[in-house]
Amino acid sequence: MAAPHQVNFITGNANKLSEVRAILEPAGIVVSNQALDLPEIQGSLEDVTREKCRVAADLVKGPVLVEDTCLCFNALNGLPGPYIKWFMKSIGHVGLNNLLAAYEDKSAQAVATFGFCKGPGQEVLLFQGRTDPLFLDTLSFPPVSLYVPHEKKTPQLHDLYSCVIYDEAFTLTIKPGWDAVFEYEGETYAEMDKAKKNNISHRGKALDKIRQWIESGAMN
Repeated sequence: MAAPHQVNFITGNANKLSEVRAILEPAGIVVSNQALDLPEIQGSLEDVTREKCRVAADLVKGPVLVEDTCLCFNALNGLPGPYIKWFMKSIGHVGLNNLLAAYEDKSAQAVATFGFCKGPGQEVLLFQGRTDPLFLDTLSFPPVSLYVPHEKKTPQLHDLYSCVIYDEAFTLTIKPGWDAVFEYEGETYAEMDKAKKNNISHRGKALDKIRQWIESGAMN
């Protein structure tokens, strides 16, 4: 029996790791993870991903998988694009909502680009998935003052990958990434079960390409 393929996914984000394992491990791919501080150069999403993967392979001395995500608002001519992480860190989910407030077009394209490298000095392969169109669901994400009851203190939104929401019963929930604020075909990512989300999301589509590539024997 052939030994399972192994790959080190470079992330400190538990939600991303869970989604990667859910798609790759049923195909016999063992996914470990490691958090590294990798450089993010200025350039296209492909350039950024390729450089991060190259550096990660040099540090880990083995096969690595990295991911970069791009969010392109049509009304903003593709911004913030590959710099979505820095937009989120600076202005958060509410800021994204406000950026589009003056535009009728709330649509966006989400792109996930994974880079895989077998080890130091090896070629970096890219796998890309897209979800288009996504729509900013402003009804599900009003300004903070509207969805945090006055009886509660405003939570610290310290996690740039999370959206903190109180429901009518004052029950606190935390939704990862854009899950609570973007919808696809009338349903937000947060409303979907994990299997459905992984089937249609930009990350899920990219990971499916990786799974098919590995199962073809190309990784050997």
